[in-house]
Amino acid sequence: MNQLFGTDGMRGQVNTYPITSEIALSAGKAIACVLQARESNCKRVLIGKDTRLSGYMLETALTSGLVSMGMEVFLVGPMPTPAVAHLTKSMGAAAGLMLTASHNPFDDNGIKIFGSDGYKLSDELERQIEKHILSGDLASGHIRSDRIGKAHRIDDARGRYIEFAKQTIENQGFDGLRIAVDCAHGAAYFIGPLILKELGANVKKINAEPDGFNINNQCGALYPKAVSQLVEEHQADLGIAFDGDADRVIFCDEKGQVVDGDRILGVCALDYKERGRLAKDTLVVTTMSNLGLHEAMNKNGIDVVTTDVGDRYVIQYMRENGCNIGGEKSGHLIFKDYATTGDGIISALQIMKLMKQTGKPLSQLASYLIEYPQKLVSLPVSEKKDLETIGRLQDVLSQCRSSLGDQGRVLLRYSGTEMKIRLLVEAKDPDGVKIWTDQLTKVLTEELAA
Repeated sequence: MNQLFGTDGMRGQVNTYPITSEIALSAGKAIACVLQARESNCKRVLIGKDTRLSGYMLETALTSGLVSMGMEVFLVGPMPTPAVAHLTKSMGAAAGLMLTASHNPFDDNGIKIFGSDGYKLSDELERQIEKHILSGDLASGHIRSDRIGKAHRIDDARGRYIEFAKQTIENQGFDGLRIAVDCAHGAAYFIGPLILKELGANVKKINAEPDGFNINNQCGALYPKAVSQLVEEHQADLGIAFDGDADRVIFCDEKGQVVDGDRILGVCALDYKERGRLAKDTLVVTTMSNLGLHEAMNKNGIDVVTTDVGDRYVIQYMRENGCNIGGEKSGHLIFKDYATTGDGIISALQIMKLMKQTGKPLSQLASYLIEYPQKLVSLPVSEKKDLETIGRLQDVLSQCRSSLGDQGRVLLRYSGTEMKIRLLVEAKDPDGVKIWTDQLTKVLTEELAA
């Protein structure tokens, strides 16, 4: 287990280890060491960020570490995470760094690292970077004054990504579509609505005035109620809610009903299958996806493969097995034909294109799925104990699984980015969901509560 890196890069509370300016400086040096050890002649590194106040601090420290080791740094400013991934590849950079804590509140931040191919860095390379940081073996005295790198501000980075995003749908026009957008005061606050407007949509946006503190604050993908209300107020055809770094998206249909990642993945898989574009006739999801999605896909000749929770594991399977659609119920949606990571903007464009071409509202497109009732609970923990050693918990889990049988399931896992444990109970019988959620929550609270 890495000490600094979790399932989605390095993340934590700002000015608390490891998200400090000192560690960021060391991370810049360590990243340079690892890149140079790979004998690459490329010394270019891209840095983007979301709208958190702490982005200035971390950006400066990372840049200092990188240029001290002779790297050239390109600063693109506030930019969605998937845009940084795309620009890293399109600009031929050795790596791309995104300063974000995704859906977390403003007082958290983190570092996501992309390789030259636009994909998140492998676990092995993250371990090498971490080893350099923890060892303190980061001397830069061998870099003489004439070999120190430079930092450059890239002013047209937004435009480059905008044109790329529009080309993924062949510049399909959206004239006549009324779109409600919640930007979460995050990285997509400007670029998201602009792309939709350039394609002809009538856009009503909210939460698009970041001040460094309000990112994800009761808005965006984790709080779709806001965009749902906006859809109803303005009689919009579609609601789109991004998270802080716009690598995930949650939708609302024209009735204001939330349409989560499971339904969207199924909608797109069915469309791709019909058009002969679904690679391996397979959809890749995580263990959190609803059992109803599995049933619906299987009925339509689509295999469903599950991975561990985390979009990096979905992407890893897709790359290794040649699949082109996958993602998470939470709204990380990967269209591998176009993107190397979850991309909220490209996902929105795919849905809008499908609505336009079929003439069907999202409520109709998404009606194929009958979900199993489920309950997801997230609880803070004081430490991440080995769950196998908690006998009382194992007894209740055993009783739960025996009771649900093949008509449901229970999943229990620690968050990879926060001091929390997540419980999912799912069953055809809603009473069973409530009974076992209550019992397991009680045990978890008593055994692990912070």
